[in-house]
Amino acid sequence: MLSSDTMSLMWLILSFLTALCTSAQDIFSKRVSTRVSPYVTAWAVSFFSLPFLVVLFLWECPAWPSFNFWLALLTSTIILTVSSVYFFKSIEMSDLSLTIPLLSFTPLFLLVTSPIIVHEFPSPLGIVGMVLIVFGCYILYYHPQQEDFLTPFRRLIKARGSRYMLIVAILYSIGGNVDKIGMQNSSPITWSFSLNFAVSLVLGVIMFHKVKDASRQVRANWPWLVGIGLCMALVMIFQMHALKLTIVPYVIAIKRTSIIMTSLWGLWFLKESGMRERLLAVAFMVVGVCVISFAN
Repeated sequence: MLSSDTMSLMWLILSFLTALCTSAQDIFSKRVSTRVSPYVTAWAVSFFSLPFLVVLFLWECPAWPSFNFWLALLTSTIILTVSSVYFFKSIEMSDLSLTIPLLSFTPLFLLVTSPIIVHEFPSPLGIVGMVLIVFGCYILYYHPQQEDFLTPFRRLIKARGSRYMLIVAILYSIGGNVDKIGMQNSSPITWSFSLNFAVSLVLGVIMFHKVKDASRQVRANWPWLVGIGLCMALVMIFQMHALKLTIVPYVIAIKRTSIIMTSLWGLWFLKESGMRERLLAVAFMVVGVCVISFAN
């Protein structure tokens, strides 16, 4: 039996490992984005995570799921398929330090979708978090020679890579509610394996239809693609174990520090410009995420 101090330390370590693996997946994906189609990368994330997840799935010996599970799986497969394609198109088109921070809008959109879907309303502290995220986004797209107050928001909408990532954030905010239904009708491991399996099948069909030399791209870049899949599997494994030791908002708040990690890697190793301004913006957005997470 673990002591309370040990459990506190373990969930913190596991949550940071989740964030680190999420960030590593983003960097690997950006590195390979110039050589591989976004459709190939999107497929690889789900497909190459399966060998690592199937061991846990078979070990669990799951029971036959209910109808609600299959309905949630169908819905989430559609959402994750679309969001995966847009995600990798976004990081192919724009700097990581400009696109990845926009995922902090996911909890912001959750404050809109949750009242509609599950009738949960934001607390005053949650609204403070929303303001911090919007302010961080404003700094991220601010330019000293801007025409007026709304210019940063127009720049955000006009940039295709940023626009795609906003779509991803919206889809994630919807998919999160569906994922919860799926796990409630199965288990985290069964849901993770089933969802990745279904998405890999759908994206595989789309990939071979859209990309003529998909097989060549996979063969030429398989170490990177396997690495991306391994990162995805580790994210799921670490996050599931962390959730066993503490409540969901705490894990999510720590996981969102991957935004800072990825932005730092993009600025330092990929030599993206505007380090000072972008890091300040990212800091505001991550604090906003943490405020929303702990407020709920």
